Amino acid sequence: QVQLVESGGGLVQAGGSLRLSCVASGRTFSSYAMGWFRQAPGKEREFVALINWSGTNTDYADSVKGRFTISRDNAKNTVYLQMNTLKSEDTAVYYCARSAFGVSRRPADFGSWGQGTQVTVSS
Repeated sequence: QVQLVESGGGLVQAGGSLRLSCVASGRTFSSYAMGWFRQAPGKEREFVALINWSGTNTDYADSVKGRFTISRDNAKNTVYLQMNTLKSEDTAVYYCARSAFGVSRRPADFGSWGQGTQVTVSS
């Protein structure tokens, strides 16, 4: 069972930046697509970004496209989410997850999840 541990969340002013990291245990990290999702209070978990196993293909929700960048370092078993020009509506708990079914935006297609890291953007 893979373990995913996120870090890098915090409180930031609108317009600021944060970089989230997610470290995975195990030897098979480079075989899987990885995603970032977020969940705000009272809302469903939503897709944020996805990166394929090699890092050559990425996908973003329209709400973050052009502001967020997902990347990975397979040698470090780590996936990152660089978040720039943050807005108050980006406030949420951010989760990284490992896909069980390749490239997908659906939370149900991700079999392993981290515990989440809180991002709060003050306006």
